[in-house]
Amino acid sequence: MIPQCTLNHSIRCSGIGLHSGKKIQLVLHPAKEDAGITFCRTDLNVTIPAHADYVTDTRLCTRIGVGDAHVSTVEHLLSALAGLGIDNAHIEVDGVEIPIMDGSAAPFVFLIQCAGVRKQSKAKKVIRILNKIEVEEGDKHCALYPSKNFKISYTLDYDHPLLRNSQVSVDFQKQAYAREVGRARTFGFLHEIEALQKAGLALGGSLENAIVLDKFRVINEGGLRYHDECVRHKILDTVGDLSLAGLAICGAFEGTRTGHKMNHQLVQALLASPESWRIEEMMGEATTVLDQSVEAEGFQTQLS
Repeated sequence: MIPQCTLNHSIRCSGIGLHSGKKIQLVLHPAKEDAGITFCRTDLNVTIPAHADYVTDTRLCTRIGVGDAHVSTVEHLLSALAGLGIDNAHIEVDGVEIPIMDGSAAPFVFLIQCAGVRKQSKAKKVIRILNKIEVEEGDKHCALYPSKNFKISYTLDYDHPLLRNSQVSVDFQKQAYAREVGRARTFGFLHEIEALQKAGLALGGSLENAIVLDKFRVINEGGLRYHDECVRHKILDTVGDLSLAGLAICGAFEGTRTGHKMNHQLVQALLASPESWRIEEMMGEATTVLDQSVEAEGFQTQLS
């Protein structure tokens, strides 16, 4: 039996919200078997399950909510939790969004490493894809296919010299999440960021937490962490968005020019087609659909 996992103990940090620009306190707690991932707005005392049924917006980020309470930019933290095999956790946040940190999942990987990973008594459950599920919109397309392992293949194709027909495939049974995609930062175009900030959005955005491109190049002084960092960040986002199915997915994802909106539509289409999947308990040796090993990469974040 491959066991469910949670955090070994609670851990907290603080950071700046990407859109609000405000300082936010974040606490990750262990949770019981089969609890899944939940968020709590501590300033409102409202708990929000990390599930597609509670997604309320997919513009610029993924937002989940219950009533008037919501939490935005959950995808990077969810990606780190899923990528390191955390099935159950309770997350407290005292504001409207998860801190952007450095724009990647790396600081959250570091938090999970510091908290430790604890095996639990029940078997890990996964959604095994049985039949193809797909969503299309113009030149955008994404699909889930049957596969023994969880894999993501993504094609990024923007009208920019660095982002034309960029393709990456990752098999998470064979390649470590933290090494292959965890450090990939969110990205944006200089003219779009300026427009967003004039509209009161992306107030916490900077070269410290995003890759910024002008018409021809990356303007960050340190350059890229991967030569194809932007497409790897799209894979990072996809891991987080797919986790909102409620369980890890055992199948292959293929996407072209997709984002949070279509990822959510794909998860909705999946959950609405119960004949195309089944829930299985994971049996066998200590291997996982997503890598559970936590790699020390020298990440830095503000622990408190």
